[in-house]
Amino acid sequence: MPQPLSSKENSLFRQVIRNYEDKQYKRGLKAAEQILKKNPRHGDTMAMKALIINQQGKTEEAFALGKEALTADMKSHICWHVYGLLYRHQKNFEEAIKAYKFALKLEPESQQIQRDLAFLQIQMRDYQGYIQSRTAMLQARPQLRQNWTALAVAHHLAGNLAQAEKVLTTYEDSLKVPPSKTDYENSEAAMYKNRIIAEMQDYQRALDHLESIAKTNLDRLAVLEYRAEYLSKLGRKEEAANAYRALLDRNPEHPDYYTNLVDALDISADDYSARKAVYDDYATKNPRCDAARRLPLDFLVGDGFREAARSYLALMLDKGVPSTFANLKHLYTDPFKRETLGSLAHEYLDSKRASPNETTNGDAPKGEPAALYYLAQHYNYHLSRDLAKAMEYVNKGIELLHDNVEFHMTKARIWKHYGNSQKASETMDQARKLDLKDRYINTKAAKYQLRNNENAAALQTMGLFTRNEAPGGPLSDLLDMQSVWYLTEDGEAWVRTGNIGLALKRFHAVYNIFEVWQEDQFDFHSFSLRKGQIRAYVDMIRWEDRIREHPFYTRAALGAIAIYVSMHDSSKAPNGVGGSTDTSAEEAAERKKAAKKAKKEAQKAEREAAEKAAKQDPNKSKGASAEPVKKDDDPNGLKLAQTTEPLTEATKFLAPILQFSPKYIDGQIAGFEVFIRREKYLLALRSLNAALAIDPDHPMVHEQVIRFRQTLNAKLESLPPKVAEVLKAEFTAMDASADLKKFNDDFKEKHKDSPPHVISAIQAEKLLGGDKKKAEKDLAGVLNLKDIQHDQAIEVLALLKSWRSSEAEAFKTAAHEKWPEVTAFA
Repeated sequence: MPQPLSSKENSLFRQVIRNYEDKQYKRGLKAAEQILKKNPRHGDTMAMKALIINQQGKTEEAFALGKEALTADMKSHICWHVYGLLYRHQKNFEEAIKAYKFALKLEPESQQIQRDLAFLQIQMRDYQGYIQSRTAMLQARPQLRQNWTALAVAHHLAGNLAQAEKVLTTYEDSLKVPPSKTDYENSEAAMYKNRIIAEMQDYQRALDHLESIAKTNLDRLAVLEYRAEYLSKLGRKEEAANAYRALLDRNPEHPDYYTNLVDALDISADDYSARKAVYDDYATKNPRCDAARRLPLDFLVGDGFREAARSYLALMLDKGVPSTFANLKHLYTDPFKRETLGSLAHEYLDSKRASPNETTNGDAPKGEPAALYYLAQHYNYHLSRDLAKAMEYVNKGIELLHDNVEFHMTKARIWKHYGNSQKASETMDQARKLDLKDRYINTKAAKYQLRNNENAAALQTMGLFTRNEAPGGPLSDLLDMQSVWYLTEDGEAWVRTGNIGLALKRFHAVYNIFEVWQEDQFDFHSFSLRKGQIRAYVDMIRWEDRIREHPFYTRAALGAIAIYVSMHDSSKAPNGVGGSTDTSAEEAAERKKAAKKAKKEAQKAEREAAEKAAKQDPNKSKGASAEPVKKDDDPNGLKLAQTTEPLTEATKFLAPILQFSPKYIDGQIAGFEVFIRREKYLLALRSLNAALAIDPDHPMVHEQVIRFRQTLNAKLESLPPKVAEVLKAEFTAMDASADLKKFNDDFKEKHKDSPPHVISAIQAEKLLGGDKKKAEKDLAGVLNLKDIQHDQAIEVLALLKSWRSSEAEAFKTAAHEKWPEVTAFA
């Protein structure tokens, strides 16, 4: 039985709750201790104390006290609610939901518990549970509009559009007084209902509803866009054309408006002159409009394209618009347009040199400098690459404008494409020094330093734009600002220098940032409905479902997975040197030495930055109001690098990729590598089949097919009968009786001119027990392939070293002769 409290202690208990809500944790703890002195087994007070100490970072102590509170009073809804909050804080949402449901059984009228349960259900995408919770909340307080809206959103996200519309209509019909014309919440709800009708593809009804709310709706642009869309869907072409013209009059730079206007006018795709006339009309009306001049270049061909491109290029280069090449590079996929644009830029440059009367200030390249800048980018672009010419034009540009940042940045990019990360880093740093107030160029300089494995210098460079008073120095501020690009690049640089601990530390930081973004939804489940921002809220929920598709997540995740797979292989292989069978003792020692040096430099940079911050504001760093520094008990990632279950850690990074990016082939390839080592053959086959469906000729997929067939041939008999049966039925890429060597030779012959495919075939050949010396010679011979790039040669060199091949040094020498600028071969 719960201990009863006196009126004085009841008042103290209410104070504990107030203190917790106001984040006055010390006062709350003091009040709770006062109650527990006289009532040591009062469950509710124990629960509130657990909640407070949990907020102070004592999670284990809080859980122990929370369980003790439950044993003291199992029938207290407060104890169960607090227990759920503790689980939620630990991100164990399933257990939190169970605790909330138990609390709700004990106190069905509690709005707070019901609300917390609903937020967890939408966070977990338990739409049916969310519908039940929202229905209960609506029945408890039907006078609140947000309860009706929330139930409609629940039905909408669950896919029941008709029910969502019905809920919104029921609320509208229940209103006795029409809402004010300036009521933003009502305006948004009306537009949300309209989108639900449109999602049901009932465009006529959607249009009728839109016409009925248009006059009083506050989102004028959305009304115009929806109306144009519905008219177009209904085939009312003339009205749709007029609607899109009205939109273009508001914003002549919107590319979709032009496309939809052309569709509405029913102009044939082959009628280039008629399509261009539409754009010309707006170019004439709006002389400063860029879209009306640029977009026709997407569909024009032949002489029509040449004339339009000449006119556009001349206009942009005369103005000295730095983004001219960026605006046009998507056209380079068409060989004719690529050659035409290059020749027109040369033609423009020649014409400007013939009349050298124009002057330019140093701020932006105009005329001749603009043409040189365009041509430097043209020859630096991968579809039209000629790095010697690119360097020639960029140097000419620098001669004309010594202090122009864009030219120096482009020169750094050219060095990067040469493979010379040292010169690229130095040149980008020169560009940074030309404009010390520009955060973008500062960021670029740091990125290039990281690509050259200068971690300490990069941190110092980033420190120029971080908060000086940040406790823990620039790195701490970069973590607070969730600078994902920096953490990813920094992690990859540590991988290259052999510091696995710090590399894993950075990749885990990226993983945690994405976890935080996932967690941040909690703030909007209540806020968006309270403010009536329903369409934006639904868009956010759908966006969050795809957040792990982001390239920054997949890049960091694949980096971490590769490290963990390598760690697993090292631990399993006999005679490993320094934790790796793939490197010689000398190389392992070298990597260890480089990692130690890099770690010292990084620590020195952080220390210097922190000292600099303290000097600039000594009072702030030591004052009582200073921000507390959260201590990191593993700053160098040593614990991460010492994990005994690397494949379990790899699976943590892998799972979101396979769930949210099933069409991402590198994710499926990584999935196979993890599952085959965990002996999860069904999961490995699922990843392999997914990769085969995306690209059956991918070099890594070919190698994995052979490895899987080889594994099945060896282990199929020892597997459970049902598993073996499924594997036999589902693995159709290669028959059990197939000659693996012939299969590999056929693949190699088919792709004999493709370096990645040849490399993969040679690796497979070695895997199948082929002659090691022959495999090494064949691998070194890849250098003679016509289309080989320096990054592929770097991969071959790493492979030869991992095989401890005697061919490695000769290959490196030959590669240096072929690419003298590449840092890796120096």
